[in-house]
Amino acid sequence: MLTLERLRADHADALLAFERENRAYFARTVPDRGDAYFTPAGFAARHRALLDEQDARVCHFHVLLEEDVLIGRVNLMDVADGSAELGYRVGERAAGRGVATAAVAQMCRLAAADYGLTSLTARTTLDNPASMKVLTRNGFTPVGDTTLSGRPGLRYVCRELAPTLPQAPGNKG
Repeated sequence: MLTLERLRADHADALLAFERENRAYFARTVPDRGDAYFTPAGFAARHRALLDEQDARVCHFHVLLEEDVLIGRVNLMDVADGSAELGYRVGERAAGRGVATAAVAQMCRLAAADYGLTSLTARTTLDNPASMKVLTRNGFTPVGDTTLSGRPGLRYVCRELAPTLPQAPGNKG
């Protein structure tokens, strides 16, 4: 069963291990986080900063677990005026099984029901067709071009966010 847990301080070790394990995999389609992020001190500082942003309700960060194993992250960033930017990443071992689609569907419901959001935006690079499918399967529509760390991409929006979005296949949440 897939579950989203709000990011906590005690997720740090598992999250760093997940990010290190999947660094090369993620770098194929999303901008790399840089070497400093993966050092113990750099990661600890960034993790603390994320928790501070979450405490201020500017962002809502979540880890994605499958049977208590961290397999991804799903985040809502820059929360303002009933909207936020959705970001997600699923590790290589979980890829291709509908996990990202299910996790985004779960986050859309959570965003509406728990955080009171009415719309979400997202961005992905053009060389990430899997992410484009995840977004369109969850009611996002492309609205324009963008770049992510110099890489061409698309911006998406989901304006019909509601807590009753249909569940994606395999989602128990």
